[in-house]
Amino acid sequence: MTYSPDFRKKVLAVRQEQGLTVRETAKRFCIGVATVTRWIKNPEIRRCQSRQRKLDKQALLQDVHDHPDDYQYERAARFGVSTAAVWRALKKLGITCKKNTSPPQGRRK
Repeated sequence: MTYSPDFRKKVLAVRQEQGLTVRETAKRFCIGVATVTRWIKNPEIRRCQSRQRKLDKQALLQDVHDHPDDYQYERAARFGVSTAAVWRALKKLGITCKKNTSPPQGRRK
C-alpha cells in the first residue's frame, strides 16, 4: 500500500522545518527509515508499467501451429509480453517441450 502524496509532502516538510534526522522523522510518523530515505531521493509515487496480463489463447495456439520450433522469447517478442507469460500460457494449454518417444540406440541392450 502506498502513502498519499499529501502525507509524503507533510513528512518531508516537517523534517525540513524542524531539522529532524531521517530516524527521528521515521519514529515520529511511525514509518520505516528506508521509506523516508526513499522519499527524500524521489518524493513522487512510482507508477507501475502497463503490461499485458493475458495472452489470447487462440492466437497462441495458432502461433505454435505456425512456428512449432520457435523459442519462447521469440513468441514473447511477437506478442509483446515476457517469456514467463508465454511459459505460463503454454503450461495452461498443456503444451510442453518435445520429447523423444524412444530411447537412444547407443544405450539400448
